[in-house]
Amino acid sequence: MRLNIKKEKQKLSPGERTDKNILGLGYGVVLLFMCLIVYMVYFLAVQREEIIGNPYNNPRLDKFSSQVERGRILANDGTVLAETRTGENGEESRFYPLGDVFAHVTGYSTRGKTGLESMANFYLLSSHVNLLSQGMAKLSGRKNPGDQVVTTLDAGLQQAAYNALGDRKGAVVVMEPSTGRILAMVSKPGFDPNMVEADWESLVSSDSTEARLLNRAAQGLYPPGSVFKMVAVLAYIRQHPDDYDQFRFDCDGYFEHGDYTIQCYHGNAHGSQDLSQAFANSCNGAFAAIGLELAPGFLEDTAQSLLFGQDLPVDMAYTQSRFSMGAEAEEWEILQTSIGQGLTQVTPLHIALITAAVANGGTLMKPCLLSSVENAAGDEVRTFRSEAWGQMMTLREAEILGGMMRQVVTEGTGSALREADYTAAGKTGSAQFETGRESHAWFTGFAPAEDPRIAVTVIVEEGGSGGQTAAPVAKSIFDAYFSPSGGRP
Repeated sequence: MRLNIKKEKQKLSPGERTDKNILGLGYGVVLLFMCLIVYMVYFLAVQREEIIGNPYNNPRLDKFSSQVERGRILANDGTVLAETRTGENGEESRFYPLGDVFAHVTGYSTRGKTGLESMANFYLLSSHVNLLSQGMAKLSGRKNPGDQVVTTLDAGLQQAAYNALGDRKGAVVVMEPSTGRILAMVSKPGFDPNMVEADWESLVSSDSTEARLLNRAAQGLYPPGSVFKMVAVLAYIRQHPDDYDQFRFDCDGYFEHGDYTIQCYHGNAHGSQDLSQAFANSCNGAFAAIGLELAPGFLEDTAQSLLFGQDLPVDMAYTQSRFSMGAEAEEWEILQTSIGQGLTQVTPLHIALITAAVANGGTLMKPCLLSSVENAAGDEVRTFRSEAWGQMMTLREAEILGGMMRQVVTEGTGSALREADYTAAGKTGSAQFETGRESHAWFTGFAPAEDPRIAVTVIVEEGGSGGQTAAPVAKSIFDAYFSPSGGRP
């Protein structure tokens, strides 16, 4: 016999249903409250300085200036790069003791903020003096002294780079490959940051072609010319990991392909070249042939792995480099792009990052300008530590490319550094940009070649030969770094 028992669903009374809804609402409120607490803790612990210090928040942050006197910006040896001075009538003004030597990297704090004045704005308007001093300042109606920022910039190297560039337009970036610390950053033509307010109209005039406010080191876009051959040769090595050293090319000064002709610099005939020799002599014909031989899209993939068309891991204002040759590119575009011409454009800072990665075994350290923050008494309140971005290339690739860059100095176009007291490695470049005008001159490299401690990138606008114009500028900076008076190992 089968029993058919049906269990009836228990019905809640109206009062019970109300209690259940209230309980659910209560759980929801508690959950939202916990999420808010977690977010606030995250904001205060992780994002507070980044968000408050964001340039878009400068007007709000500047309200701190009613209570805090803007702190100083210092070089790594304590040299004052920027400070606040108070006049007889109590008016404050920002003073830059070294004038235009540090103008672009330090920036200015009137008519907006640029450079380190913008990057470090949060710290410069914070004050960590002791409570007694804060109380005394408040009672007397005075402002608290702001914290001072110690940068990674080396005053001696900055001056050496500034002097070496002379009256020519261009830029210099100097880095420590193992730490990412930026030791010098120069851009010319420059401006006097003490005179920004007085000279503003002329600085921004549409009639001016000087672009004096532009930080060419981080924001100036240039055709890379032959320094791009670091990218092209890396692409070839990646496509031929086991037989790249079997490459051969016979150069008679010209490379003809169909209706197109690529000429080596001044039509120089390099003769029989292997890959290292073609790189050392900057043979355009050989690299045009390499471009045609690479698989479609392979050069683009390699460029993207080196951050072309990508965001750079830097906190300062910069311009993104451009690389536009895809897998469907026409032959003339391939030929031009492979030798660093065409539509490719890059900043000196980006070339410096690639060079530093080669020098550091393929690992790119995040570039940094801030070393520490101190209160007005000189007590450290924060330290910024070196941090790796990641691998731009493998250790083997970096060693191969570094060896080729060494050969540029010992046998090729980098002869200006051949007789130096230290070993150096590098790549020269001459980049055409407009018919009838002289090429831009490039050099990028590092030293000592066997144990790199410094990387230098130079561009001289309309400087012609990279080996004859930009390499000597780099040598002056290397010389300053390794000189006994430089105080470095």
